Amino acid sequence: MVGLRRAKTVLLVLVVVIASTIANGAPLDPGPKGSGAAAPVGATVPGGANAAAPAGATGTGGANAAAPAGATVPAGAKGSPAAAPVGATAPVGATAPAGAVGVPAAAPAGAVGVPAAAPAGAVGVAGSLDVKAAGAKGDGTTDDTAAFVAAWKTACEAAGPSTITVPKGDYLVNDLEFLGPCKGPVTLEMNGNLKAPTTVDAKPNCGWIDFTNLVDFTLNGNGAIFDGQGSLAWKANDCAKTGKCNSLPINVRFTGLTNSKIIGITSTNSKLFHMNILNCKNVTLENIGIDAPPESLNTDGIHIGRSNGVNLIGAKIKTGDDCVSIGDGTENLIVENVECGPGHGIAVGSLGRYPNEQPVKGVTVRKSLIKNTSNGVRIKTWPGSPPGIASNIIFEDITMDNVSTPILIDQEYCPYADCKAGVPSKVKLSDVTFKNIKGTSATKIAVKLICSIGTPCTNVALADINLVHNGVEGPAVGACANVQPVLTGQMLPPACTEIAKPGP
Repeated sequence: MVGLRRAKTVLLVLVVVIASTIANGAPLDPGPKGSGAAAPVGATVPGGANAAAPAGATGTGGANAAAPAGATVPAGAKGSPAAAPVGATAPVGATAPAGAVGVPAAAPAGAVGVPAAAPAGAVGVAGSLDVKAAGAKGDGTTDDTAAFVAAWKTACEAAGPSTITVPKGDYLVNDLEFLGPCKGPVTLEMNGNLKAPTTVDAKPNCGWIDFTNLVDFTLNGNGAIFDGQGSLAWKANDCAKTGKCNSLPINVRFTGLTNSKIIGITSTNSKLFHMNILNCKNVTLENIGIDAPPESLNTDGIHIGRSNGVNLIGAKIKTGDDCVSIGDGTENLIVENVECGPGHGIAVGSLGRYPNEQPVKGVTVRKSLIKNTSNGVRIKTWPGSPPGIASNIIFEDITMDNVSTPILIDQEYCPYADCKAGVPSKVKLSDVTFKNIKGTSATKIAVKLICSIGTPCTNVALADINLVHNGVEGPAVGACANVQPVLTGQMLPPACTEIAKPGP
């Protein structure tokens, strides 16, 4: 009988212990690794995904670990269920607090092996930045330079992709340099316009807006205008009189960019060149606008130099100098679907003005319209130049509308009095093709080829040329000097029927 009573007592104790354990929420079986069961207080959390990290546990669990009982799930952690308190039953369908989707709940402060979430706005956090949140006004009169500088600093120091947003408005800014290298890709999303000060300050070899040493950079302009407000500067920038052309800022400079895109921006009324592309690699410009009146001196639309793999696809350019100018060191360039005029046309060069210029190789200009310009497509080199090279250059599928000298090679280019007229250029031109060029010439000489007598051109080709002149001087003619081009297809006007002479 005593033994039976003792057995009943032991059984009763076991029942009480089991009931108490269940009431406190502890499982009878911890379950397989990674099942989501909570480890007991003080235990090391096994490595299964979704294991709940209890208070004091070492955070060895996988990503998406739930916060421990009593821990606050940070706002923005929606997507990982919060851990129910000890003994409580989690309701079906319960979610973490409203916030960002898909962010795992943070482990408790001090947990080993789990990175703590950085606070909003902390350096190193990728995300979206708004220049107005950084203090910009966008009213066209307040100086917003500091806000852009602050936003760029935060974006450039972020480890992941960042986007700087410029809302609608007119932002007055002084000189700005968006300087890299950055820790992650940066996108500048423009919905507002930038305005330069109207003051005319001599700043040789500088830019108003500079993008420098960037990789995987994107500028989405969405039609944004970069207004240089340069009308007062043009009177002070007459190179023909002063001999100095680089004493004012370029509107927008892209220097040292790699694998980058510039889309949908317009430069207006630049004090000097509108855009300068230098030392870039694999950069694409799309849907670019350049707008300045014919009297805007030395305002080349887009100048490209010492760059490899630049693509200019789609541009409307009105300016007071070359629509597109291609400088030394340019390789593997494509210029396509450009509408040029007024201006001075599309040019390779000028080349040979300075020593140690780099070769120009692999330039294609195609599918473009040039109208009401002082030149069409041309190559220009200085007389008396140091040695240089320009080769594999193609101009094709281009329409001319009332253009003076639609096709031009000028190796006696001498716009100022300080050139060495009469001394042959030493820039070697080879493998140059003008193909399927048609339209109207504003001058009687529609095709003019002047090569160097000291370093003659080789393999210059004319193919399918159809250019007409309706002036009182008579029909269009072709003139040549020091070159015998290779001719194929239609040839109107007939090639080289006159001796070409320097000058307009």
